Amino acid sequence: MADEKICWMSALELTEAYAKGKISPVDALEAILERAKRYNPELNAIVTPTETDARATARKAERDIKAGKKVGPLSGVPITIKDLVWTKGVRTTFGSKLYENFVPDEDAVLVERLKNAGAVIIGKTNVPEFGLIAYTDNLIFGPTHNPWDKTKTSGGSSGGAAAAVAAGMGPIAHGNDGGGSIRIPASFCGVYGIKPSFGRVPDYPGLTMWETMNSDGPITRTVSDAALMLDVMSGPDERDRFSLPVTGEHYLENVGKGVAGAKVAYTPNLGYAAVDVDVENITRKAAFAFEMLECEVTEIKPDLINMENDLITSIVAKTVTTNAKRFEEWKKILYPYYSSFLALEPSLKSRDIVQIEYKREELWKKMRKIFGQYDFLLTPVTAVAAFEIGKSGPVFPSKIAGRGVGPIGWMPFTYPFNFTGQPAASIPCGFTARGLPIGLQVVGRRYDDLGVLKASRAYEKRFPWQGKKPPL
Repeated sequence: MADEKICWMSALELTEAYAKGKISPVDALEAILERAKRYNPELNAIVTPTETDARATARKAERDIKAGKKVGPLSGVPITIKDLVWTKGVRTTFGSKLYENFVPDEDAVLVERLKNAGAVIIGKTNVPEFGLIAYTDNLIFGPTHNPWDKTKTSGGSSGGAAAAVAAGMGPIAHGNDGGGSIRIPASFCGVYGIKPSFGRVPDYPGLTMWETMNSDGPITRTVSDAALMLDVMSGPDERDRFSLPVTGEHYLENVGKGVAGAKVAYTPNLGYAAVDVDVENITRKAAFAFEMLECEVTEIKPDLINMENDLITSIVAKTVTTNAKRFEEWKKILYPYYSSFLALEPSLKSRDIVQIEYKREELWKKMRKIFGQYDFLLTPVTAVAAFEIGKSGPVFPSKIAGRGVGPIGWMPFTYPFNFTGQPAASIPCGFTARGLPIGLQVVGRRYDDLGVLKASRAYEKRFPWQGKKPPL
């Protein structure tokens, strides 16, 4: 089988080919490593390769498969791990000069589970410092470029993960999402990403600055691969007091059952957001295409509160507190863009932090009303397509559709569902006239991760997106 074809196979296609003896895990690994050597230097997606360990894992998978041993569901499948997550014996920087040489002595729970399932970790992927912004760049590794247009950002904070998957440097990747960090880069890079329900995948050890907001999940080229990854990663662990109990649902087994009869709501703006005209037109068309999936689709005008400032306040307060012991040291070496918003910290009061929790509850009450009538809520993932990589840091859109917006006004659709903890996914649903991918967000009821996967798979089956590849 041609190496190029191997690089575009899904995880499930690879495991099936291994079982039939058509290719081996070593063949797949070498094809993907060769592609990474060719394209990663210009994309800067994988920042800490782990080729030696990957080859050893792939050889073991090959021996076990040939010997007819029972192997894990991801045995021999190449994967990347985001550089915000503890990986034993592998440099893990969090994109920060403070941790430039940090090497953990333990694996995160999800890494343990992926390894136990036989996954072949090929490296760590690039992130913004501490994952604080949805733009992947830092002072250690520099920016990650978008495979569809290398002058554009890949988004963030899982920008390296999404760029790697989009570029054929592995079929699956780990990402995490505290305000949109799986869904935004998935949308910008034209791949699939799902933020599971809060607590679905244990988060330990974790950055406490994202506690109660972060969810770890998959970034993939197919929905079924994401279901497979969630089967492996989800489930309780006592080390994470927020981890959810077992549901008994098998995501991969049930992902293809469809969503006929579902009631679906669509909003282009959540009631307050400025949205690019192309983005609105593309996502509206995709949303009403759910009628072809035998769903009832209604455009709604929700009365939701805008928590943009609350997200910024929360991030500033938690980041400063988390790094309090080394704050003066960090100020000298932090990513320059951060100086402006960390300067807000002295003006914050305890009541500002408590007020966020009151508003979070208010948002949840309003969201409950929507999901009392509808099974899914569809929105754009972002208000714009991928934008330029700045020469000296991010230049976020200041105007959208003629309206002035704040520094995160371009990403109004993702963080509300980190505040509520609901599952939400980004589905590739079209391209702008300039060839940049656009994502449709599918939000489900609390804990209905399977429903979001089923809706995503039903759309993918009717409107497959994998045929178009970036022009590298």
